[in-house]
Amino acid sequence: MMRDLSSEEARRRLEQFGYNELSGAGPKNIWRIALEVIREPMFLLLIACGTLYMLLGDYREGIVLVSSIFIIIGITFAQYRKTERSLEALRNLATPRALVIRDGVQVRISGREVVPGDLLVIHEGDRIAADATIVECTHLSVDESLLTGESMPLLKSTEELHNIIFSGTLAVQGSALAVVTETGMNTRFGKIGHSLQSIQEEETRLQREMKIFIRNLSIIGVFLSI
Repeated sequence: MMRDLSSEEARRRLEQFGYNELSGAGPKNIWRIALEVIREPMFLLLIACGTLYMLLGDYREGIVLVSSIFIIIGITFAQYRKTERSLEALRNLATPRALVIRDGVQVRISGREVVPGDLLVIHEGDRIAADATIVECTHLSVDESLLTGESMPLLKSTEELHNIIFSGTLAVQGSALAVVTETGMNTRFGKIGHSLQSIQEEETRLQREMKIFIRNLSIIGVFLSI
């Protein structure tokens, strides 16, 4: 059997590798959300039209148009908060509680405190807390659909190519003992999350043309109101 970690060694590794959790960009405040909404071409058009109405003396229509922007910002913020709660639930799914062997005894700890080198004790129904290599196995089957989309559980063993288990996946049958190899953003689950965060959204052709149209419309409106 592999040597388990002492509490002191686990503490040192936690300082070295950090918590076993997915990092994020952090929550956006309402001002940042408002800026992102206002930068959208359709909302720029509303602002331009509202400004033109006011310059032409029709304050009622102008205020109605500008006020609608604040309503849309409020709705967008509410939807964003709902999405944040869903992402937080996903982070909790990726770092469940874990049963590990430390100082020669089995202890259940928070998944975020699992470190490389920990011995994971896995039973049927456990959500796996980190990427690990199996060293002992008894009829272990793992549902990896969260990562691969494969609906059927995969049979694991101590043999090469079948002895790797991944963070966030579910043990549906059997039991195993595994040595943690990767935690946090270094896990397969974390790397997928990192690749999604690095995707840069590009403006569509319609958005670019709308911005040009709105800019020209604003210039024309200013000249007509003089």
